[in-house]
Amino acid sequence: MNVVTAWLRVEVRRRWRSLAVLAVLVAVASGTVITAVAGARRAASALTRLQDGTLPATSVMLANDPEFDWSKIRALPGVEALSTFAVRYSFYFEGISHDFGLAGPSLQTSLSGAFAPADDAAMRTIEKPIVFAGRVFDPSRDDEVVVSRRFADHFGKAVHDTLILDLPSPEEVKAGLDGTSETLTGPRITMHIVGIVSSPWFSDAPDSTGNVVMSPGLVERHPANTIGDPTNRTNPAVVNALVRLRGGESALTQFRTDVRRALGRTDIDIWNLPAQRRVQQHQVSFEARCLLAFGAAALLAAVVLVGQAIVRYAGASVGELNTLRALGLTPGQTVAAAAAGPSLAGIIGGVVGAGGAAVASRWFPIGTTKLFEPAPGTSVDWVVIGPALAVVALLVTAGAVGSSGLAMGAARSTGRGRRSTVATAAARGGLGVPAVIGARFALESGRGPTAVPVRPALIGAVCGVLGVIAALTFWQGVSDATEHSERFGQTFQLGGFVGINGQDYFPPDKVVAQLAANTDIAGVGDIRADVATGPKGNSSLALFSFAHGSKPLDVIVTAGRAPASDNEVMLAPRSLAPLQTRIGSQVTLRGSNGSAVYAVTGIGLVPQGPENAYANGGLLTTAGYDAIFTGFKYHFVLAALRDGADPHTAAAAAAGQITKAVGAPDGGGFSLTMPSPPVELVELRQMRVLPVALGVFLALLATGAVGHALATAARRRAHDIAVLRALGMTQRQCRCVVATQASILAVIGLLFGVPLGLAVGRTVWRAVADYTPLQYVAPTSVWALVLVAPAALLIANVLAALPGRRAARLRISHVLRAE
Repeated sequence: MNVVTAWLRVEVRRRWRSLAVLAVLVAVASGTVITAVAGARRAASALTRLQDGTLPATSVMLANDPEFDWSKIRALPGVEALSTFAVRYSFYFEGISHDFGLAGPSLQTSLSGAFAPADDAAMRTIEKPIVFAGRVFDPSRDDEVVVSRRFADHFGKAVHDTLILDLPSPEEVKAGLDGTSETLTGPRITMHIVGIVSSPWFSDAPDSTGNVVMSPGLVERHPANTIGDPTNRTNPAVVNALVRLRGGESALTQFRTDVRRALGRTDIDIWNLPAQRRVQQHQVSFEARCLLAFGAAALLAAVVLVGQAIVRYAGASVGELNTLRALGLTPGQTVAAAAAGPSLAGIIGGVVGAGGAAVASRWFPIGTTKLFEPAPGTSVDWVVIGPALAVVALLVTAGAVGSSGLAMGAARSTGRGRRSTVATAAARGGLGVPAVIGARFALESGRGPTAVPVRPALIGAVCGVLGVIAALTFWQGVSDATEHSERFGQTFQLGGFVGINGQDYFPPDKVVAQLAANTDIAGVGDIRADVATGPKGNSSLALFSFAHGSKPLDVIVTAGRAPASDNEVMLAPRSLAPLQTRIGSQVTLRGSNGSAVYAVTGIGLVPQGPENAYANGGLLTTAGYDAIFTGFKYHFVLAALRDGADPHTAAAAAAGQITKAVGAPDGGGFSLTMPSPPVELVELRQMRVLPVALGVFLALLATGAVGHALATAARRRAHDIAVLRALGMTQRQCRCVVATQASILAVIGLLFGVPLGLAVGRTVWRAVADYTPLQYVAPTSVWALVLVAPAALLIANVLAALPGRRAARLRISHVLRAE
């Protein structure tokens, strides 16, 4: 031990720069891996931690009926808490843009504050929020609001700032006017921001600019300007509710039964919020897995690249320590002394990397998961950092000891290495000396003091090409999905409401005819929507009927086929499990007009409506819809635009033509809006950078492995090159040897990496498409396939330039005399 300590002191004084570089490499590598793993662990638990202590709602009950009596629901035995909210879109925060689409503004879309609490239970006995700053509003005040973190960041607002709220007059409420396009003439109130909060329900959506939640006092003091006349069925404003059940999700089936018995109705949509949060958790888990994959790639790169530095350092130390063997230094002492310096650098680098990971944690989680994080800021995760420090120290020490032992063995070895078939064939084929020697350098490790490991370089080249192709292929799939809304079932670009709650405000036949006659419109769908209950009343299902005219809309079917008769149904992917059914099975659905048995003919995507996402619901024929429904909850038209048509211009022109042709009931003309993008589409956009980052990491791995192999071969095989030079090989041929070695490594990387990368990229994208879900289209990154070969060869030969130059400038007599 005294010998090892003495040698380490000498090394620290003599080679501190090399040790410092090694420590920096370990710090960067370990910090990257720890950051990714800790970020993934934090992301995976964010939604669960947000739910803890916030009294999350079990269900959203969408009566969508102005005359609904909520006291009957509050009286049900399983209801622990209930909070009503006004579905009223006629208001305007001055200076804040309102932008919402066919799905309707809500807490999950971009219209800030669309759902105003209608009683004092909100944020008190249900959805009690985490408060990041300030406090929760006073429910008796009509001038207090709380906002989400994204709203505060996006609009530059903070606690104690104010917002100006414009409300409609009672006449404007009755007319259904909204603040997106009209100047409202009701009360004008200065709203005070008293807190920044979040809960599972009152959280930001990925595509939103944040939320404003108004105090219940607003509805209490200004009912005529918010909810209108609750005794008039034509009132466009309705009140729905958040419900918290004593038994949680397991009590939902009984709750649906109790509601049906108490009201005698089956058409009320009752959401399963825990199931929706599981969907969100799936999305969160996807982001966490992406971070873990990033960490795994970083770890692989660290093992190879930092490992090579350790091997080089330990090998050089063994060479120097061998001179002390004659003085009695044992093999064990030699190995321990050679490994001491790298081990010390590894421990220091690991500690520095852990500190860097703690600092970097303030920017994690990323993507959608950041919206759910209940404790943003710096987080020191000792569950990850503690074991990571031990693993770093163990890996570095084991690598240093192992490479020292191998260096000692290589110094004693005098045998011949295994011959390469390719190099042998090149020699027998009469290729030039540079080609044959370059092939041997690339594919034969050799033995003895000139031995060079070639497998890491080959693996690195393959992995680099594979990673780049896979990443770009996956990126192409993401880009295709984010640029084509039809992958999410949105085969339309415009939509407009014709009626609600069984009453048409505009004549649907005339609206459809006007749209079909418009030259900018390529497809039109007349859609009715209502809510059915599944077998035994254990689930709610939004169902749509498509009436196609002369310009039919496309329907995205991912498996099977669309329904063709009145006893068939196509279901969206996320509705299969709640109904416990599959393609080929039969399912009983009950609506407002009775029940019927349907054969499930396919799986597909449906329009994203006010009460469903694109992957929830089902599609019926017109006759199949009429078999179980009387009327509708929502009646709307969808329109697909011709290629090149501007959505804003086309929407304004078409809406104006329709209003002119059919009139403007109650002073409100027909309007067409662009649908809000699915949340999943926004999430995919946020994660696009990670596959590219993975590809970059693997490309760096390949570059480091190939560059190390070339430099090591030129140095360790200097004797072989010197002999060949003495026999007449020119300097130009020396450069060609190293260039040939580099080119062979690149070609092998391309031969195996391109097909494997394409297969891996498509496989991963298929898994993501099924997981999201969305329509899968096999991606192919054409530019990547075209450019990867010349790029790989160019990089390899650039890496070969410096080792080739050194090989060409060897001092032949000096090398041979030293040998």
